[in-house]
Amino acid sequence: MTLQPLTPVNCAGLLQPGCSLLQLDGEILLFGQKGWPKRLCPTGIFGVRFKNGEMKLRAISFSNDSSYLPPLRCPAVCRLDPYDGLPESYLIHGGRTPNNEISSSLYLLTMDSRGCNRKLVLKCKEKELVGEVPGARYGHAMSIVQSRGKTACVMFGGRSYIPTGERTTERWNSVVDCPPQVFLFDLEFGCASAHTLPELSDGQSFHVALAREDCVYFIGGHSITSDSRPPRLFRLRVELLQGSPLLSCETLDSGLSISSAIITRTGPSHRYIVLGGYQSDSQKRMECSTVLLDEKGIHIDHLEPPRWTPDIIHSRTWFGGSAGDGCILLAVPTEGRPSQPDVHYFYHVSFQQEKEYSEEEKTQACSQESTDYENSTPLEDSEELYFGREPHELENTSDDEGDTYNEEDEEDESQTGYWTKCCLGCQVDPNTWEPFYSTELHRPAMIFCSKGEGGHWVHAQCMELSETLLVKLSQGSKKYFCLDHGGLPFQEMTPPRQVIPVRRTPMKVKDRNGAFMFKMSPSKKSFFKRLFD
Repeated sequence: MTLQPLTPVNCAGLLQPGCSLLQLDGEILLFGQKGWPKRLCPTGIFGVRFKNGEMKLRAISFSNDSSYLPPLRCPAVCRLDPYDGLPESYLIHGGRTPNNEISSSLYLLTMDSRGCNRKLVLKCKEKELVGEVPGARYGHAMSIVQSRGKTACVMFGGRSYIPTGERTTERWNSVVDCPPQVFLFDLEFGCASAHTLPELSDGQSFHVALAREDCVYFIGGHSITSDSRPPRLFRLRVELLQGSPLLSCETLDSGLSISSAIITRTGPSHRYIVLGGYQSDSQKRMECSTVLLDEKGIHIDHLEPPRWTPDIIHSRTWFGGSAGDGCILLAVPTEGRPSQPDVHYFYHVSFQQEKEYSEEEKTQACSQESTDYENSTPLEDSEELYFGREPHELENTSDDEGDTYNEEDEEDESQTGYWTKCCLGCQVDPNTWEPFYSTELHRPAMIFCSKGEGGHWVHAQCMELSETLLVKLSQGSKKYFCLDHGGLPFQEMTPPRQVIPVRRTPMKVKDRNGAFMFKMSPSKKSFFKRLFD
């Protein structure tokens, strides 16, 4: 077991509590942080790379037919292994948005393609549920169960806002535990059903959910009603019968008093490591445990934790996620810096030396537990297309030596910074700044001014840009000039091409009838004048 410090390369502010780490096609993905105002990552999903004690991120793009996936924090994330010809994928439900809205949507995230430039392209589709649909929530858990040749998804727990009719001014944004119902829905048709079990009498959130075949185990969790983390352990058995499913629940002993724990799988067998989490509101759980699921049930044993650093021991909070089999990415805040509340210390925790498999399991695990990032897809941000070369010819190339991707491709914070004086009348103070736009989280929104040789970044609020105009400018690709360089708070538009109008000569119409004129002599005119007078 190792505990290695990581140096983030211009990406420390993107990892915040509530984010999720996914693994698709051998790559580690960071989800839950919006890349805006960075133009190169409108999806908010980044590829995570560990190399030589550094952590780097690169933007991940979506296919053109993908649904919009908002940046969700504390959602329920469930991995779907390949089955029935379907690729590996992730189910994402609920979560909180940066605007403190709680989602009730269900998304399916899969790999769309990997072109000759070896860049990963994802595909996201929103799935519609019918029947007894679960409401908006966060802090819940989803698991996949298999019974009688069928596959279904189980959802339980979570928190949500109090009902609209019970809201008051003082309790408008208060959250409560969701009712202790178990939701079951199939992935093919999206039919959802709610089930109430007498053993699950209290709501809980931020618990651990582990599944094996037709059983799901719920460990720990926090209850708002009692403000406690009781050592609970439930086993939920799901039988997918031909008509309606049959659910049964059993309360087991030897549970864990834990919430917001980090789970990582250590191999092809159902063996997990539980790290982190909280025992109370002011006490972290510094211990580690191994959880093994087999035919007999669940087995929880104590595991010697890593040698924690003083920063980890004295920190009040921590968070992270699974970074592959037997590996965990751990983050603790850098306390004592009020001007930089979004900077964290990062550590890479590896439990690969703690494997205790049989010889057959070791042989199977060797082909699946490789965490050497050099064997996976490099994370270069080059647009070079390797013409004339097949994708399999790129696996053993040495192009990775020149892979120096970092966030400077998008925005170099060491040169620009969010808290620098952007213009003569800049009023942004890191000690008194408050979010002005709805898309801002912990930093002021900035926009790039193309004036000069290298250009510079300016605060959108100092440029007096409306939110609609700011979003329009950030999504475009044309140049922008700030107020100090031309006073044009809009993009530089290409002058329209001057089109010389065609001079059209009116056509002469033949035999056109004009005004009818009578030719009269002076005597006739005098006669008619006397006649009508």
